[in-house]
Amino acid sequence: MPVNRSDLADFSYFLAIARHRNFRLAGLELGVSASALSHALKGLEARLGVRLFNRTNRSVTLTAAGEELRSAIAQPFEAIDQAKERLNRYRDAPAGRIRLNVPGDAAELLLAPVLPLFMDRYPEVEVDVVVADRMVDIVGEGFDAGIRHGGTVPDDMIAVRLSSDISWGVAAAPSYLEKFGAPKDPHDLRHHRCLGFRLGDDRIYHWEFDGPEREIAVTVPSQVTVAGGRAMMALALAGAGLMYGNKAIFQPHLERGHLQLVLEDWSSASSGYHIYYSSRRQVPTGLRLLIELIKELHPQGR
Repeated sequence: MPVNRSDLADFSYFLAIARHRNFRLAGLELGVSASALSHALKGLEARLGVRLFNRTNRSVTLTAAGEELRSAIAQPFEAIDQAKERLNRYRDAPAGRIRLNVPGDAAELLLAPVLPLFMDRYPEVEVDVVVADRMVDIVGEGFDAGIRHGGTVPDDMIAVRLSSDISWGVAAAPSYLEKFGAPKDPHDLRHHRCLGFRLGDDRIYHWEFDGPEREIAVTVPSQVTVAGGRAMMALALAGAGLMYGNKAIFQPHLERGHLQLVLEDWSSASSGYHIYYSSRRQVPTGLRLLIELIKELHPQGR
């Protein structure tokens, strides 16, 4: 059976669906609607005469035929993508598309200050940023790279440091401090309302402190636990409790008097933000240029 032009387009759709096991996420990667993907897949299955996915309301899984097709065509399509990327060397201006998975604080502190200039310099490079605090398999979910705090980057990835060390602290709204007072020692937190937060790997974080004489980790009482940084900040600003976080995120609110730091003698530091990508793939030109621009502007220090 000869391969026609429709097959080639639909094979790329098929591979995206196979990566994500989700039509909506595959559509976001490709820039098409989930319904268009579903229609294309049905056409491909009809032409091939086999079912490639088992689809229910809750799951999308490959059939045996789908597994065999993916194994057969994934590498050739990756080679085509790499060949297209290498053509950037012959263009007057780089082009293409890069997908990034980043936590909310990195999107605000690293990307927001840099992307306007990046867009001006490289107007033909598209940047798709997915903000998610949970850890994901960037290769399996079709991302070119991810950004995480140092120490949380998977060991099998190439990591490039993008910032200076991160300073961590505790802050609260003046309304909270007026009502409950400020803790003088990390152990005082057991008597306070603390906003717990869930890490990207689904663990509840133990607040870490570096005091005058020792480092400690405190399991704080948390009536409310939050998985997203923006939601936690909104709660802290509303006076719901003490928040542990990156001091750079606190800074605008501190300057306006909407938050105040506490336990400043116990602030801790950790390795800065790193961008990471698979060693098994060629680095897209757009990604390399973005890394260079972040390092040029160093919005969070060197």
